[in-house]
Amino acid sequence: MGLNDSSPGTMRNGRGLSDQWAESVVVRPRTTERHITVHKRLVLGFALSIITLIIVTVVAVVLSLRFEDCGGRDRKGSTGEVGSRGSGGSGKLNGNRGERTGERGDEETVQPWKNSRLPGSIRPRHYDLRLAVYMDNFTFSGEVSIELECINATRFIVLHTDRLEVQTAGGRGFSPGGGVMRIHRHFSYPTNQMYVVVLHRELKPMRVYRLNISFDAAIEDELLGFFRSSYTLQRERRYLAVTQFSPIHARKAFPCFDEPVYKATFSLTLRHDPQYTSLSNMPVESSGPADEDGWVTNRFGRTPRMSTYYLAWAVCNFTYREAQTDGGVTIRLYARPDAISSGAGDYALHITKRLLGFYEDYFKVQYSLPKLDLLAVPKHPYAAMENWGLSVFVEQKILLDSEVSSSSYKMELTMVVVHEICHQWFGDLVTPVWWEDVWLKEGFAHFFEYVGTDFLFPKWNMEKQRFLTDVLHEVMLLDGLSSSHPISQEVEQATDIDRVFDWIAYKKVKSFEDFRHQRVWDYLLSHMYSNAARDDLWSKLSEAMRSDGRDIDIGDMMDRWTLQMGYPVVTISKNQSEQLPTHYITVSQEHFLYGEEVRKNISLQWQVPLTVAVGNASSVCLESLIWINNKTETHGIGQMDDNTWLLGNINQTGYFRVNYDLHNWKLLIQQLHSHPQIISVGNRAGLIDDAFNLARAGYLPQGVPLQLIGYLPEETSFLPWHAASRALYQLDKLLDRTDDYRLFSDYVLKQVASRYHQMGWPTNGPGSEGSVLPTSYQTEELQRELIMLACSFGNKQCHRQAVAYISDWISSNKNRIPPNIRDIVYCTGVSLMDEDVWEFIWMKFHSTNAVSEKKILLEALTCSDNTFLLNRLLNLSLTSDLVPEQDVIDVIIHVGRNPQGRSLAWKYFREKWDILNARYGEALFMNSKLISGVTEFLNTERELSELKEFTESGGIGAGPALPRALEIVEGNVRWHRLHRRQFYQWLRKPPSSTFG
Repeated sequence: MGLNDSSPGTMRNGRGLSDQWAESVVVRPRTTERHITVHKRLVLGFALSIITLIIVTVVAVVLSLRFEDCGGRDRKGSTGEVGSRGSGGSGKLNGNRGERTGERGDEETVQPWKNSRLPGSIRPRHYDLRLAVYMDNFTFSGEVSIELECINATRFIVLHTDRLEVQTAGGRGFSPGGGVMRIHRHFSYPTNQMYVVVLHRELKPMRVYRLNISFDAAIEDELLGFFRSSYTLQRERRYLAVTQFSPIHARKAFPCFDEPVYKATFSLTLRHDPQYTSLSNMPVESSGPADEDGWVTNRFGRTPRMSTYYLAWAVCNFTYREAQTDGGVTIRLYARPDAISSGAGDYALHITKRLLGFYEDYFKVQYSLPKLDLLAVPKHPYAAMENWGLSVFVEQKILLDSEVSSSSYKMELTMVVVHEICHQWFGDLVTPVWWEDVWLKEGFAHFFEYVGTDFLFPKWNMEKQRFLTDVLHEVMLLDGLSSSHPISQEVEQATDIDRVFDWIAYKKVKSFEDFRHQRVWDYLLSHMYSNAARDDLWSKLSEAMRSDGRDIDIGDMMDRWTLQMGYPVVTISKNQSEQLPTHYITVSQEHFLYGEEVRKNISLQWQVPLTVAVGNASSVCLESLIWINNKTETHGIGQMDDNTWLLGNINQTGYFRVNYDLHNWKLLIQQLHSHPQIISVGNRAGLIDDAFNLARAGYLPQGVPLQLIGYLPEETSFLPWHAASRALYQLDKLLDRTDDYRLFSDYVLKQVASRYHQMGWPTNGPGSEGSVLPTSYQTEELQRELIMLACSFGNKQCHRQAVAYISDWISSNKNRIPPNIRDIVYCTGVSLMDEDVWEFIWMKFHSTNAVSEKKILLEALTCSDNTFLLNRLLNLSLTSDLVPEQDVIDVIIHVGRNPQGRSLAWKYFREKWDILNARYGEALFMNSKLISGVTEFLNTERELSELKEFTESGGIGAGPALPRALEIVEGNVRWHRLHRRQFYQWLRKPPSSTFG
C-alpha cells in the first residue's frame, strides 16, 4: 500500500497523479500458471530471507508492497504478486502482523478499526478505479488509487473491504522533506469489514496522499455488491453483471470509505469481453481498441462528488432506446433485446423525459449529469436503485406491455420510476449524513413521487387522494405497534442499518406535508454535492416561515414527530360542563397503540395541528385550527346543539387518528347514511380507516365501523371503497378460519352487491384506443375494487363470470380477459376449478414473455385449494430454476395468505429458514417482507407458541422483523380473545341495532 505525499497546491484538482497512475496500470493476467510461478517466487524469497532480521524486513516490504515506480511492469514479473484466489494472498498480508511486536504499544490502545464507524482522520477526495471483468468464470480483478486528504495527524488508514482478496498494494510516499514513508503493517478486520494500514510515521494534516490497492473478487449470485444475473433469449442463457451498493455493499466491489458522508469523485475504467456493453454513472469518455486478446477498455467520465453507494456499473449485452430532454440530457433505457424490440421500455422512457424537466422546474435545480440510463435487470433485491446516472430497475417495475398490463400495474410502475427520478435530487445530489436520517431521501422521494405522478396523470388524483390510502393508512398500521421506531433513530452497527429502511422511513413524511412547498430548493442548493442532516432541513424551513412573517421554530416542533415513535389519537368531545358555554370542546391526546396492555406503559406527547369542522345534516358550517400541546385541553369552536357533529383532521392533513364520543360517532354515521356527500371524499375514507383501527385497538366498540360502512351501497367514489376494502381484508384474514365466518362474508357481500351489479364488468380487451387506461381512471379502479370484493367474499355471479372467462381461454386459446381484472379472474378460476386449470396457468406462466403477466400468473397459482399443488409450488420455488429467484418470497407469502395454505407456508418458512436467510438475509426489505408476509395472519394460540419458539431458537439473522411479527400475532390472538365474540354478536343483530 502506497502513499504519495504532495503539497496541496499540486494536487488541488485531484487529477494529475490520478491520470498518471491510471495510464501506468496493467490489468492482472488471469492464467493459473502465472499465479503458480509467482507463488513459487514468494516461497523462495522467504526461504532465503530468513538469514537475518534486516533481510526479512526488506524482503517483506518488497514482496508485500508494489511501488508506484513499478506500476507499469507486467504483473507476471512483479515481485509484489501473491498467490491465486484462495491461495492465501490476503493471509500472507495478515502474516506480517507479528513482525514488529515491540512497536505496537500505541496500536493496542487506539485500535480505531474496532469502532463501528470510520475514524474520520482521513477523507477520500477521488477514486481512480480500474476493473477487469471475467464473465466466463464470474470473477473480477481491480486496482484502485484513492486520493486522500489528512484531516488529523494519524498513523492509521482505515477503510472498508468485504470479501475482497487484496493481492498487492502500491506503497511509496514522500514526506515534505523527501523521506520515505514506510508501511508498518496492514491487515483486514472482518468483524467491522475494515482494512487497516498502519504507518511508521504519522500523516500530516492538510496534506494529500495516494493509496493504491489491487484486489480480486467473485461476481456473486446473491444480489448485493457486484452480482450476476441471467435471462434466456432464443433458448440461449445469457449473463450480465450489475452492482447494488446501497447501503453498505460498495465495499464488496472495491476498497473504499463506505459511509455516506465520505463523498468523493470517481473515475472508472472497465475492461471486458467485446461481446458485452459496459455502463456506469457517466458516459464513456474514451474507449480503447481491442488488445491482443480482443478485449475492450472503456473509461468513463469523472463523476460529481457522491457517496460510494451511488457508484454503479454494469456489464451486459442489452440493447436500448433513447430520448433527449429539451435541456440536452440523453436518456437511454437498456433491457433484454426482445423487450426493447417489443417496445416494453418505451413508456418508462417517455415519462422519464417529462419528469426530468418537471423536477428541474419544481425544485429549481438542474439535473447534474449529461445522461441518465435506466437499466432493466431480470433480478434485483429491490424494486429499483437510484444510482446517479444509472438507475437500475427489476424488470417488473419498468417494462410495460400495453396489451396485457392492467391500470394498477401501470400505476405501480409509474410511481417506481417517478420515485427513482426524484432521488436524483433527494439522495444523489443531497445525501443524508448518516443512515439515522435516511428519511431525508426516502421519505421526501416517496412524497414527491405523488407530486410527480400527479403531474403526469392529473386525473389519477394521486397526491390528494391515493396518498391517503396507499401511504398514510398503510404506514399508520406499522407505526401503531409498540415495536415501531422514530423516523430518526440511532444507527451504530452495520447490522442496525436494516432497521431504518422500512415503510416508516419511506412513508411517515406525510406529517411534513404542510412544509413541502416551503422553498425546498433552498435546502437542495445549500447542500448540493454534499450531505445534510434533519437540522439542516428544519433550519431552511424555519427561514422560509420567517420570510413569510411567521416566527415558528420548525425544529422544535418537528423533533417530537421525528424523534418519537408512533403518533397520537386525538379524542374530541363536546363539552359536558355546566360552567362552560356549549361552543366549547374538550380535546385530549394519547399515544395510539394496538395493544391495550402496552398503552399503560408508554406516555408520549406531540404538538398537534388539529383542524375541526362543525356540521349538520345539510352543511359543514365552520372549520378551525387548534394547536394541541397538552394531554387535555378545552377550546372554543363555535355554536353547537345536540344535532351538530364534529369532524377532526380535515382531509387527513395531520398524522394522527381522531376519536369521538359515541354520540358524535352516531351523528357522523347518520350523516353518511342520509347524505354522505356533505362530508368530503377524503374524510369519508379517513372515518372508515380510523373507525376500524380504533375498534381493533379497543378504543371503540366493534359495531361502530360495521355500522359505519352500512352506507357503502350509496358510495360512488373509489377512495372510501378502497379504505373499506383494506380494512375488510385485514378482518377477513383474522376470521377466515372461524366457524362463524359466513356471518362476516355475508355482511360484506350485502354492502357490495348493489354497487357491484350496477358497475358490472369491463368490456373485453384493452381500451378502445389501444391505451391501458380508459377515460375515467377512478371509475375503472372502483369497478375493479368491487369485482375483487365480490369474488373474494363469494359472490356467486362473480364466480360464474370468472370461471366462464377461464373456460373460454382454455377452449379457444385466446385470452379475452380484460387486463385490468386478470389477476382477480386467474386467482378465482384456480381456486374454484380443477387441477387441469392449475397446470394450464403453470404452462402459461412459463411461455409468456410479458413480465406483468408472469407476475399475476405466478400469484394465481398460489390461490388453489389443493394443498398438494401448494406444496408442490413451494418446493419448486426454492429448489429449481422454474421460479425466478426474486419471486420466491412472493410465492411463500401468497401461499400463506390462502387459508388452505397458511399452515403450509408457515411450516415451510420455518423448515427452510436457514436457506432463505442465507439467500436474502443481507438484502434490505427481503427478510422483513418475508417474515411479515408469512406471519401477519397467524392468529391462534398454537401459532403464537410456534412463533415464540422459532424466535427464541431458530430466527437467527431476522433482525427487528421477528419482534414486530410477534407483536402483530399477539395482537391477533388478543383480538380473538377480547373482541371476536362482540364482533359476531353485532353481526347477528338486525341492521338497525346500536353499536353494541
